[in-house]
Parts: sequence; structure tokens; C-alpha cells
Amino acid sequence: MIDKNEVRRLVDEAIAATDAFVVDITVSAANDVVVELDSPTGVDLDFCADLNRRLNEVFDREDEDYSLEVGSASLTAPFKVKGQYEKNIGNEVEVLTRDGKKFKGILTAVTDSDFTVDVTRKVKEPGAKRPVMMTEPVVVPMEQAKQVCYVINFK
Repeated sequence: MIDKNEVRRLVDEAIAATDAFVVDITVSAANDVVVELDSPTGVDLDFCADLNRRLNEVFDREDEDYSLEVGSASLTAPFKVKGQYEKNIGNEVEVLTRDGKKFKGILTAVTDSDFTVDVTRKVKEPGAKRPVMMTEPVVVPMEQAKQVCYVINFK
């Protein structure tokens, strides 16, 4: 069976001089290897093909039968690593917390332990005739976020 740590080491070496980062690496019991990458500038097909060739040069199909898929992280998939949060600062995201709260807002900051989303809500102030739109920062600890996804707007 192909060692996931060896795949990770090889991928890290291959992308060291780039702005790309690993989102996920999976190796199934049937030796199906999937490498997901992302980058602040995007990951193109040529980059994935080059990495695929480099990995195929190291692993010998004569010794072990395997399949290899190298690609970019899906635009609609939930964030898995801090780099994806950093890439999306300034973009609208949808957050689902572990206690079931769901909200949308603009991702404004990320640390190792939490992230901040500016959420705009209608608020009726005491004595006001109509509700007004107010934007407030919501800080979410990483361990409380069940799912965070980029929101695609077609406006």
C-alpha cells in the first residue's frame, strides 16, 4: 500500500517553490491516491499535470497498482485548511456552526484559532420606525465551525 506520509512529503517538496498548498491527501485501501491543492492565485491544469507526472515517476506501477488523481480543491467544497480561509478574505462565505447556527457574511480575518465574518442584519432600534441594516463582526472559533463554504454570486 502506498504510504500517505510519503505522498505528502513528495507533494510538499514539489510545491515548495510555489504559492500552492495542500488541502487534502487521501489514500484508500485500494491504493486510490487523491491529492487536492489550492493557491491564492489558483491552481491550473498544467500545474496539476506536472505534479501528477512527478509522483508517477516516483511510484512504480510494477511494484504496486494504484490510481493517482491530482486536482484543485472544489470551489463549492467546505474549507479544510487555513490557507483556504486566507485565500477567501474579502469574499462572502456561508458558515454552519456545530450548534446549528447558519449565517452568511464577508470573511475579514483569520488566525490559527478563529476567523471573523462581518454579518449584515436588519436591526430594529428602540424608538425607530423601521429596521436598519447593521454590520457586526462575528468571531467563530475554528473548532466551533462545522462547515465554511465560499458563496458563489451570479449578480
